[in-house]
Amino acid sequence: MGTFLDTVNERIGDVPIQNCYHCRKCTAGCPVAFAMDINPNTVVKMIQVGMRDRVLGSSTIWLCASCETCVTRCPNDVDIARMMDVLRELAIESKVAPKEKNVLKFHEAFLSNIKISGRINEPLMIVQYKLKSGDYFSDLAMGMSMFLKGKIKIISPRTRDVKSVRNIFKHTGR
Repeated sequence: MGTFLDTVNERIGDVPIQNCYHCRKCTAGCPVAFAMDINPNTVVKMIQVGMRDRVLGSSTIWLCASCETCVTRCPNDVDIARMMDVLRELAIESKVAPKEKNVLKFHEAFLSNIKISGRINEPLMIVQYKLKSGDYFSDLAMGMSMFLKGKIKIISPRTRDVKSVRNIFKHTGR
């Protein structure tokens, strides 16, 4: 078995993360860096030096919004958003509990919803998330306001080819 860096690079593909020379453009452009316990460029450095447990146990990997701002700003085309996806996968496989306890529950509800209908059905996803998290009423007023303003639809459109979406899940072992 290789190093933590080897494992992450193998799963990312394309541009290896050791191409990062820590210019911090990813961190400077990240819209959620303020909430992260470790900056994105520091996560890269920690992977490079083998700090597996610290990285997989961080809040950062769960707070990344996968907006890809970091990717567009990187002068070396290092795909930090994909790296964060890989780190979340490794954390789940390693059974490392996320610091952000409900983020994984949201992630699971989101993927489950996509698997069922090929796209997000907001009311169904909200129900799935609320059941998983046990947090039934904390944002009820906001949810009702969104519903009354037409921001949440009762019936969401379905994907025409749900079989293809399900095949993706089957192929990836989800």
